[in-house]
Amino acid sequence: MQTLAASFPVLTVMVLVPLAGALLLALIPPLRAQARAVGLLFSLATLGVGVWAATQFDVAQGSVIQLAETHSWIASMGVSWALGVNGLGLAMLLLAAFLAPIVLLASWGEVPADRQGLFTGLVLVLEAFVVVIFAARDVVLFYICFEAMLIPVYFLIGRFGGPNRRRAALKFLLYSLAGGLVMLIGVVALYVYGPGGEGAYLLDNLVGNINASTTVTRWIFVSFFIAFAIKAPMVPLHTWLPDTAEQATPGTSVLLIGVLDKIGTYGMIALVLPLFPEASRWAAPVVLVLAVIGILYGGLAAIGQDNLYRLISYTSISHFGFMVLGIFAGSSVAATGAMVYMVAHGLSIAGLYLVTGFLARRTSTVQISELGGMARVLPLVAGTWLVSGLASIALPGLSGFVPEWMVLTGTFSQSVALGVVAVLGVIIAAVYVLLPYQRVFTGAPAADRVGSTDLDGREKLVLVPVIAAMLALGLAPALLTDSLESVADQVSTTMSQADVPVAASAVVAPTFSEGITK
Repeated sequence: MQTLAASFPVLTVMVLVPLAGALLLALIPPLRAQARAVGLLFSLATLGVGVWAATQFDVAQGSVIQLAETHSWIASMGVSWALGVNGLGLAMLLLAAFLAPIVLLASWGEVPADRQGLFTGLVLVLEAFVVVIFAARDVVLFYICFEAMLIPVYFLIGRFGGPNRRRAALKFLLYSLAGGLVMLIGVVALYVYGPGGEGAYLLDNLVGNINASTTVTRWIFVSFFIAFAIKAPMVPLHTWLPDTAEQATPGTSVLLIGVLDKIGTYGMIALVLPLFPEASRWAAPVVLVLAVIGILYGGLAAIGQDNLYRLISYTSISHFGFMVLGIFAGSSVAATGAMVYMVAHGLSIAGLYLVTGFLARRTSTVQISELGGMARVLPLVAGTWLVSGLASIALPGLSGFVPEWMVLTGTFSQSVALGVVAVLGVIIAAVYVLLPYQRVFTGAPAADRVGSTDLDGREKLVLVPVIAAMLALGLAPALLTDSLESVADQVSTTMSQADVPVAASAVVAPTFSEGITK
């Protein structure tokens, strides 16, 4: 794997800045009274470092690992502190850095003042772990942070949110730990069957150097894939998400679904495909079937929800189905769309969860059956919810259109059957967004809702950059696609280097085995 060394350790700085903020809040109790301001300052500083890193990145070499730094960490185990990003890694870092201050600003009114220090510190620690995960070039380093991030997320869910938050936090923890333990088997196996020695876990050294039989390699692939499928979340490993999203605060849900769940799809692209190319092609038919099932199931389940938080979580399951479909379809266009989708979904989900939280603060409910006519009372809330919803269902001009179009186009070029099923998901999406909008926001408002105040200045400040980012990505997608196309070419090349077994491909569609070899 080609890498370009950094002249300055900008990625390490991006890790240390939020950690410094969290440590200050932990070690200096008087600062906790100003936790909101401190958290906002350090999260904005992290975003600034991320923008600085972006200015040092050569978009023309988007598939090359840039800003790389490598330092021996645990020499006896061959573990290194190794960071570096390609176009996808940089995009995910910027998404996380963009959403963290948005969440902290939104939580100004959603988290009690006496617990704001804890909430802010947990968000900053989580942000540091996320930066390492999206930049890690060492598998053990990735794994450690993959597991460690469960701690702040568990407390963010269990200490803040609805009445059943502890049960939801425990369910999230058990699912995630199970995935992590399965992945640990694969991590150990990489040392056994890898090159060993110094830098034994560096991706640069592991890619193409795993000396194991086909059967063993496939089992190692499965161990990694299960962990990422839980995180994504893919059907049937998705059941933790709706319960968690229902109980967590909107800000926590934004970080969890908008950023952290992308670790699943990112891991598939950054680790699974380059480390296990043959196994990825072997598993592709099953993965694609699960992806389209997720698209349909998530959409249909969303239509049946009465709780807005659960509804949004089920829509995300459908969207993740599109992402996985694009990754494993064997098309460069679809792969580009999947990666852009990861960013676009993060923006639309932020808009939906945050504005729903603002609505809940005014109405004390998110039950669709208890609401109605809110557009007359809260026109800004209704408008921002609609824009975010339309972005999520790929209205032209908004962030979701280009990636969904690319995934569908690329999938159709490989398999008409898969493409047709995926299009059904698009139709369902229009129902699960427009129907709740009609039930919640149109008609005559209840008498007790009249007089409710619309968005205040702080809430507008939260939503304006999110909607602006949706419009920017929708109207000028080349800013992102240019840095991802070469990464997508690598993904499609990996998925099309050899034939998928005929017996397996027949499970998907007769045309798939033909398309995958083009």
